[in-house]
Amino acid sequence: MILVVVAWLATQAYYFVQIGWWTHFNPGTTAYMRAASWRLAHAGSPSDMAHVWVPYAQVSRNLKRAIIASEDATFVNNPGFDTDAMLQAWERNRQHGRMERGGSGITQQLARNLFLSPEKNYFRKGQELIIASMLEFWMDKERILEIYLNSVEWGSGVFGAQAAAQHYFHTNAAQLSAPQAARLAVMLPNPRYFDAHPGSPYLRQRSGVILRRMGSAELPP
Repeated sequence: MILVVVAWLATQAYYFVQIGWWTHFNPGTTAYMRAASWRLAHAGSPSDMAHVWVPYAQVSRNLKRAIIASEDATFVNNPGFDTDAMLQAWERNRQHGRMERGGSGITQQLARNLFLSPEKNYFRKGQELIIASMLEFWMDKERILEIYLNSVEWGSGVFGAQAAAQHYFHTNAAQLSAPQAARLAVMLPNPRYFDAHPGSPYLRQRSGVILRRMGSAELPP
């Protein structure tokens, strides 16, 4: 038992120090990127990974607003999580008898992408919250959003805003229009599915909803 506790504390210390490093230096890869690389390699297409880092200022404000409107409306002011969203997800999971949603906001999603697996369980959820608190301790909201925009998955082997803009619209992240940004934001909960089903009626309908919400989305100062 003592060894388990020591190992757990060592893991938390590693996360804490690594996040501190990333305050000033960009992550090269994430847990989700490494998992995608492994998946693509075993599918016989190891060269299909797409990821290009771009600074925060070189990402369209449309995309920033769309992401916040779609994924975490209280992002700028919350402590790394939205209690109401998590409680709603908990109630939905209880009604369905399994963990379908986690109610994770942007900081929690970044915590998961950087270090954890896609597996859904409450132990991972707890670890996600701990890492999210570390991110909020070390970084301001702009830095959190910058890393998120550059690391989130947007399709099979497509990571980050620049790769997504090029893959779907043959443009750069800085030039994304409001409708394009809304569409990318809606893809995030299930990017590989929408990559394979670009004509999804839900994708079109939900993009319209996010497009209308983008004007009220608050960006980090």
